[in-house]
Amino acid sequence: MNRKYIFNTVMILSSIFWSFDLYSQQTYTLQEVIQIAKTQSPAYKRAETIKENRYWQYRVYKSNFVPQLSLSGTLPNFNRSVTPVTQEDGSTQYRSVFNSNSDVSLNLEQQIGLTGGTVFLNSTVNRFDDFERNDFRYGGDPLSIGFIQPLFRFNELKWDREIEPLRYEESKREFVEEFEQISKDVSTRFFNLLSAQVSLEIAQKNLGNNDTIYKIAQGRYELGKIPENELLQLELSLMNSRQAVAQASLDLETTQLALKAFLGLKNDDELNLIVPQKIPEFQIDPDLALQEALNNRQEAVGFKRRLLEANKEVDRAQGETGLNMNLFGSFGLTNQAEQLPAIYQTPENQQRVQLGFTIPIVDWGRQKSRVRTAEANYQLVQYTVEQEKVNFEQEVYTQVKTLEMLRDQVAITEKADDISQRRYNIAKNRYLIGKISITDLSIALTEKDQAKRDYINSLGNFWQAYYNLRQLTLYDFRENKRLIE
Repeated sequence: MNRKYIFNTVMILSSIFWSFDLYSQQTYTLQEVIQIAKTQSPAYKRAETIKENRYWQYRVYKSNFVPQLSLSGTLPNFNRSVTPVTQEDGSTQYRSVFNSNSDVSLNLEQQIGLTGGTVFLNSTVNRFDDFERNDFRYGGDPLSIGFIQPLFRFNELKWDREIEPLRYEESKREFVEEFEQISKDVSTRFFNLLSAQVSLEIAQKNLGNNDTIYKIAQGRYELGKIPENELLQLELSLMNSRQAVAQASLDLETTQLALKAFLGLKNDDELNLIVPQKIPEFQIDPDLALQEALNNRQEAVGFKRRLLEANKEVDRAQGETGLNMNLFGSFGLTNQAEQLPAIYQTPENQQRVQLGFTIPIVDWGRQKSRVRTAEANYQLVQYTVEQEKVNFEQEVYTQVKTLEMLRDQVAITEKADDISQRRYNIAKNRYLIGKISITDLSIALTEKDQAKRDYINSLGNFWQAYYNLRQLTLYDFRENKRLIE
């Protein structure tokens, strides 16, 4: 009875420890690793920071088209000095000055994007104190309305209204592309680690098999059934297997650290990766892929923006040539009084009009050269964009064909892996009964290992190509939806 009780207790404890070991084991699929990278990796944080930076840049642009209210002034403007004063006969006398001239102004401005001008509304109050005469007075413009309008000049605001929304839209699509770039980078590191993990498993299995074969060969050698050189070859294979295990362990540790660093993981837990078994089944129409790429990618928006920016520089160069004029006008009320409230009572009218101009007479062809340079640069941008569009379309088309080819390659290498594994098992059994030579066994072992590695590599190539296509088109072909949505 006691033996049965002890046996049952041991079995229960063994079951508990085995379950705990499985629970504590960290296993990850490719999708889980990508999700971790998209929520906590340094690359994700960098993309989020760039996105926020571009958003606030866009807000700065938007603020140019809304009224700006500001308060300005000088409090105090104290002056105590000796100042030269020119007399009526032309002589100069030095007079002592002891005063303060302070002012406060409330300004409301609105830029006009269509014309590039500015309209304003302001109210100004100033106070003058003469400390030598113990006198002070108030003055100011209770209300003034006016405008400043450049004529025949380059209008920056008009071009910003066309370019900045494109730049912001480009930044939003760039953020989605950065997410897909994260998926690509993670998949590369995932399969590097998975390949190292599989290589270690292969090396450990080969070590076990070679150790078993070597021990059996020792017995056969003592019976005189195999020559000494064959035994030595098996011993060498065993030593090489031990070295392969050591190298595979180091490679595993190195690739695991690289993946954890990219994911931002700082714990010491080992990452045990699961080999992706299911390849997504979907058909890709190259024309659809190209159309989605042209609709979704930041490059498609960037083509338009770059052409507009080049055209903007042509307009800027042309606006700096010839006649330049600035028209200023204002209408308001003005007054002065001994007390502050009195300046708002029965103020007088105030009108100002000013027209300034600049006409280049001789510049030795400088302005003309600027225009020609801007026009040549615009043509260069046109040619560059056209070539990049061709390369863009070719890249998308090639990637679609590559993905389909890699899908077939995965199926082929998976079948080859299964065949080579079965062939090796047969070869090992036949060698143990003396039906084949050690050379044939070594060939079967090499082909088995290479087939397994080829299968893992083909899986990695497929998934990297898959995420590359997603980045090129910003389109999910499995769900048939745009990623920018």
